[in-house]
Amino acid sequence: MKIKDSYDRTIDYVRIAITDRCNLRCFYCMPAEGIPYEPKQHLLNYEEITRLLRILGEAGFKKVRFTGGEPFLRKDFIKLLENTHALGYYKSIHITTNGTLIQKHIPKLKALGITNINLSLDSLDKERFETITRRNDFEKVMASFNDLLAHGFNVKINAVIMNGVNTQDIIPLTQLAKHTRVSVRFIEEMPFNGGYKKVDDLFTAKNIYTTLKGHFQDLTPQVTAHGDTATVYKVSGLEGSIGIIPAFSRSFCNTCNRLRITSKGDIKTCLYDGGVFSIRDYLRSGASDAELEAKFKELIRLKPKDGFEAEQLRVKGNNATESMSTIGG
Repeated sequence: MKIKDSYDRTIDYVRIAITDRCNLRCFYCMPAEGIPYEPKQHLLNYEEITRLLRILGEAGFKKVRFTGGEPFLRKDFIKLLENTHALGYYKSIHITTNGTLIQKHIPKLKALGITNINLSLDSLDKERFETITRRNDFEKVMASFNDLLAHGFNVKINAVIMNGVNTQDIIPLTQLAKHTRVSVRFIEEMPFNGGYKKVDDLFTAKNIYTTLKGHFQDLTPQVTAHGDTATVYKVSGLEGSIGIIPAFSRSFCNTCNRLRITSKGDIKTCLYDGGVFSIRDYLRSGASDAELEAKFKELIRLKPKDGFEAEQLRVKGNNATESMSTIGG
């Protein structure tokens, strides 16, 4: 079974933010004082998340990614992972984390067969890391990174590249892929931090490519899977790969295969929309499994063509400036 939108894209990947809380304060994601967190009762509970995942799995979804905030901040996150694994629908269970709290859970993750980890790491310079995150956790993140590699995890590094902040980290971060099969992915900065960016302020995907090409002459594009957001490159001498994600330019929308659910249960059919429906409220109103599945299909059919259309459809004056911690990535 496949669920398709009106542009004939198969939607089979759901990203679920299980919390809006984070223990870092990366300035491109949230202000130094943090954000007003949702009360616990406003969040989807684990039983509700598991039910939604079962319904989506029965409808053809095959991949799930848990994000936050920082997902390991939420109590008993491992229990949710166990429940998801037990459903049997998701052969591909992924986690996006800042790496500060994952280390003690690595053996359990491996036992569950969860080996796909995206690690947010914007600099290999300790002082610059602390400036970006406003926290002193660099050694903790690097220890987690090394442990994940030692246990055979598939690790992707997510590095948001910011003009005048960490462009000098592009080549050092790339070197992480020299002797391991790490995928280092450089991401255009997005507007989701409360302060809308103009394209002239950004270090764009083209700028990132030019920087890499100036250092690696044999930068060779690879064939990627349908739905991948990154343009992936191989370089001789690197065991891993390099990727560029044009998150602001939005040039990958034609192969989008994802649905997002925020921590408070808002459905986002596009990263750039303002939230199109509260599946939490619908679920708590007593909706049946069949009604929930029908609602998912209805919302997917209304999925916009791309991020630009989604942004235009937002309520007037409601620019895409919410915290990424609230959205869930």
